[in-house]
Amino acid sequence: MKKGIHPTNYRTVVFRDESADVNYIIRSTVKTNKTITIDGQEYPLVLLDISAASHPFFTGKQKFVDTAGRVDRFNRRYAKNASAAKTGADKRK
Repeated sequence: MKKGIHPTNYRTVVFRDESADVNYIIRSTVKTNKTITIDGQEYPLVLLDISAASHPFFTGKQKFVDTAGRVDRFNRRYAKNASAAKTGADKRK
């Protein structure tokens, strides 16, 4: 390994999978402003949408995760396009 290219600021961090309520306590250099207290110790916290505990490939179960409201955004966008197409078709008649 080359010297001087690897980070030296490793610290213990908690990665939390919100969809499976699982915590992973590992060492990382990731930066975050959130913290969590586990067993009386405070750790930096990184929130995950999906991990091995909730991913269908590892669990064998299909699970729908919509944390960002993607379906709602799609429905709103589609409703706008459908209404615009309908009014455009009405004008052509």
